[in-house]
Amino acid sequence: MSLKGTVTITLEDYHTFIESHEINLEKAEALRATTRELAVFLSYISSRADIKQHIDSFNLQSKTCKIMYGGTRAVIELRKNKDEINVKT
Repeated sequence: MSLKGTVTITLEDYHTFIESHEINLEKAEALRATTRELAVFLSYISSRADIKQHIDSFNLQSKTCKIMYGGTRAVIELRKNKDEINVKT
């Protein structure tokens, strides 16, 4: 939803808002990096043992992410939650 208009806030609140935005961007990037590392680990583990049944069970129970396989490569897909961004690695 996009609204047009103006808002007056203090400079202190404005700078707090900017800092919060930067922190959120850093956290989003850290989350992407973590999911990439976990995907590499899952790819490694899946090549060593048959864990498909466990992954399927996890996917049924998890509300925040889903593990998928593309050949021998694991992919962690974050499920879109209310007010969150869907991130794929």
